[in-house]
Amino acid sequence: MVSSVTALVAVRPADTVSAIPMDPVVHLRDAVCLLDRFPALAGVDLDVSVGEVLLVTGPNGAGKTTLLRAIAGLVPFTSGEAVVLGHDLRRDRRTVRREVALVGHGAALYDDLTVVENVRFWARASARDATDAAVDAALERARVDVRLRDVVAARLSAGQRRRTALAVLLARRPKLWLLDEPHAGLDAASRDALDGEIASAAAGGTTIVLASHELERAGAVATRAVTVAGGHALDAAIDTTNVPSRAS
Repeated sequence: MVSSVTALVAVRPADTVSAIPMDPVVHLRDAVCLLDRFPALAGVDLDVSVGEVLLVTGPNGAGKTTLLRAIAGLVPFTSGEAVVLGHDLRRDRRTVRREVALVGHGAALYDDLTVVENVRFWARASARDATDAAVDAALERARVDVRLRDVVAARLSAGQRRRTALAVLLARRPKLWLLDEPHAGLDAASRDALDGEIASAAAGGTTIVLASHELERAGAVATRAVTVAGGHALDAAIDTTNVPSRAS
C-alpha cells in the first residue's frame, strides 16, 4: 500500500476565501511527511468537513496514497499541524486508527482467516457489533458472494478481496473513510453499490476522502475535488457528464 512518490505535494484549501470550519475532521497546516528522507508531502494545507466527500486526483506518484496513509496515522508527519478527528497526529497516531478506515491497493485482510472471520475480527477490534447478523449485513451490502463466507482470504481474487475489505469497512462504521482507487477490481453492480454506500454514509455525517483516476465515476459522489500534481493541488471541476446511469 506504500506508494512510490516522485513529486512534492503542497495541498492548498479549495476556497481560500470561505471560512475554515470550526471543527474540521481533517486539519493539516504546513504538514510535512518524509519517506526515506524524501519530502513526499511538503507543506500540506487541507481542511475536510463533516459529511464531505473529497475527491483527490492526480498522476501516479503524485502523493495521493501517501496523503491518505498519513491521515490514517500510518505514516508520520514530521512537521506542521496534523489533526484528525481531534487527535494530534504529531503526538499520537495510534488512537485515531479506531475511528478511521483505509481501503487501499492492498486489502488489510488476514490471509489465514476466512471472509467471515476477517469481518468479525475487525468489527470486534473497532468495538462494533460482531454478531452473525451484523457480519452478514456488511457482507451483503458489499456484495460478497455467500459462497465465499468460509473461504480463506489467501484464496480470494483481487475483486473478492476488495469487496471483503469494503465489508470490513462497513462493519467497522468509522467516522472517516479513506478510499484509494475504491472502484478498482469491482464489477459494475458492485461499483454502483459502493457509490450508494458512499452517498448514504456522507448523508449520515461520515466524512470520506477518496483518491481515484476514474474522475467521472468518483466525481459522481464527490462534493469537492482537488488535483495533486507537480507539487501543487488545484481545485478541480467535477464532471459527471459521462457517468452511466444506475437505472440502466
